[in-house]
Amino acid sequence: MTRRGLLIILSSPSGAGKSTLAGRLRTWDETLQFSVSATTRAPRAGEVDGTDYFFVSVPEFQDQVAQAGMLEHARVFGNYYGSPKAPVQTAIESGRDVLFDIDWQGAQQISNSALQEHVLSIFILPPSITELHRRLVSRGQDAPDIIEGRMQKSWDEISHWDGYDYVLVNDDLDATEMQLKTIISAERLRRSQQPQLVDHVRSLQSQFGERT
Repeated sequence: MTRRGLLIILSSPSGAGKSTLAGRLRTWDETLQFSVSATTRAPRAGEVDGTDYFFVSVPEFQDQVAQAGMLEHARVFGNYYGSPKAPVQTAIESGRDVLFDIDWQGAQQISNSALQEHVLSIFILPPSITELHRRLVSRGQDAPDIIEGRMQKSWDEISHWDGYDYVLVNDDLDATEMQLKTIISAERLRRSQQPQLVDHVRSLQSQFGERT
């Protein structure tokens, strides 16, 4: 292994472009492993266990939480959702990066977890609230009341922007994509991500000793 993997967290208010950017990153680097969440809700038509979600019972989920087996978890509309720790730890120890598309609460939990030294957190801001609303409307996916609910929630999400390592304003999708690639490429070279450096430095020091 030449390096440890990163836990790459992308967060943003709905409509800021997070999911689109996550998709572009996975196209750019096919080794990026997307974190598969566990949930207690029933599978929907076409969903595959282990691919879309890990579908578990409530007791199984709660047991994993009790045993510190979740990096982050929350209850949403009566169902539990969370990120299992084991597959993420296996990936980063094998030098593979794991991509998380989560909100600020999940990001905060992961940043405070036992794997915090490997976390790279990035928050995506819209260029304006008007543009954020326009993007939500142009998607044509939600009714007006749902869009309004997302707009109201965006204020709370944006207020946590300063809890992230990097913050990007997505006023140009291509430019933001390039910024993300630059950040990830640089963070992969972080000293803490390169365990082989210790042995290399020791080798250099021993070579100095051989010269005397």
